[in-house]
Amino acid sequence: MNGNLNAGDLCTRIVTIADRGMGVVQAAQLMRERHVGCLVVVDETSQGRLVVGMLTDRDIVTSIVAKAIDTDVLVVEDAMTTDVATAGESDSMADLLATMRRKGLRRLPVTTPQGVLIGLVTLDDLLVVMAEQLQAMAAVVDNEQRRERERRG
Repeated sequence: MNGNLNAGDLCTRIVTIADRGMGVVQAAQLMRERHVGCLVVVDETSQGRLVVGMLTDRDIVTSIVAKAIDTDVLVVEDAMTTDVATAGESDSMADLLATMRRKGLRRLPVTTPQGVLIGLVTLDDLLVVMAEQLQAMAAVVDNEQRRERERRG
């Protein structure tokens, strides 16, 4: 297990995306179909998919449904977050956690320096890796204690 994993290693590279003009109902259906809680909103450019926003299931509930706004007339751009925090491919786990904590986020798009989408890293992804690392540490302690008992007879 590599202790120096970075955002490029940890991110999911198959990301569910949306464009600004997609209807909000269609976006919600896409989230349901793909079993995801967010869509990365992108503009297709000659460089690649440029990250321009994020739309979460929570955004839809709090900014549209809770206000009883007619969803038939809204598009993703009307509800998405445009101040998107991103991570660079070489950002460490500590960097990712610091950004998530500081911004109060559970998901970060991973981008090139030009803002082109590479993948998405989630708090769940980090928790899985950290749990594996903690399990490996516990095994070291357990083995050391077992060896000590064997030496003492």
